[in-house]
Amino acid sequence: MTLWLQKQWMRFTCWHLLLLPVSWLFALLSATRRQLYKIGFLKSHRLGVPVIVVGNINVGGTGKTPLVIWLVEQLKLAGYCPGVVSRGYGGNVRQVTEVKVSSLSSEVGDEPLLIALRSGCPVFVSSNRVNAAEALLNAYPACNVVVSDDGLQHYRMQRDVEIVVYDGAKRFGNGALLPAGPLRESIARLKMVDAIVCNGQDFQVDSQENLACFEMQLEATDFYNLVDAHVKCDAKALQQKKIWAVAGIGNPERFFLKLQQMGLAFERRAFTDHYAFQESDFSALTADVVVMTEKDAVKCKFFAHSNFWVLPVNAVIENDLMAVVLSKLNRKKLNGS
Repeated sequence: MTLWLQKQWMRFTCWHLLLLPVSWLFALLSATRRQLYKIGFLKSHRLGVPVIVVGNINVGGTGKTPLVIWLVEQLKLAGYCPGVVSRGYGGNVRQVTEVKVSSLSSEVGDEPLLIALRSGCPVFVSSNRVNAAEALLNAYPACNVVVSDDGLQHYRMQRDVEIVVYDGAKRFGNGALLPAGPLRESIARLKMVDAIVCNGQDFQVDSQENLACFEMQLEATDFYNLVDAHVKCDAKALQQKKIWAVAGIGNPERFFLKLQQMGLAFERRAFTDHYAFQESDFSALTADVVVMTEKDAVKCKFFAHSNFWVLPVNAVIENDLMAVVLSKLNRKKLNGS
């Protein structure tokens, strides 16, 4: 159903005539809510440290997680001590929870667990990001900047830097808001953020507007074995194998294309984003090798077989996104607020 909806959101059909009035109402409510926070009618909360939000205006995955991992690494290099908060989508915890490397993705969510594993930063999850951030700062008082994984529309938490990520392949679909399209806020919202990051191809965002736009590519490294991460191999070592590729991410085709570019031939199976993998999902896959993304791997770790291999990727950001971020942070420091 989710994959079908995503296809419908890329175009306009007759049934959109029924949904567009609902989308207009959704747009009105969304804009009104944002304005009520802006004028202070709805109360927002400012933390004692700067807040950077990495979010999107689309429903679904756009590449926020690798950007968050890249961002916290860059903040460390700049002398900051970052922490990360997330809603923990896909997890089932109800109270504020710290994400440990031993946490279960079914409890804390796949993306927060991956961020904790890759970044080494403190990560806290809660549907209330303010509560998550306060718990993080209480537990780690040395933390001097909070990065919010998603939460662009979580206006209860004030922010100092807003970064929007969009998928260069899907872009903004048909441009309509929910439920007629994939947008949570209108494209005009992009004029209000500090930076726009395009994940992959088709790097275009209304060039006539004076927007800070940056391109991101996901660069693959060697595969590692899910049973023993110390065991690694390159793509050439897998080329003569019978391969199944599985992906439960926002844009599975991006992963499959990357494998093709690496010279691999394979059977493929796409799942919905944040799919909760079970061992039974792999029982019918007769293959020498099963390859997957890191986001999927954190959900398969506890039933992994020796033929499960993972392809990690690192975000490579063109132009100087950090100059924008550090400029905003330094301005806040100079203003003493």
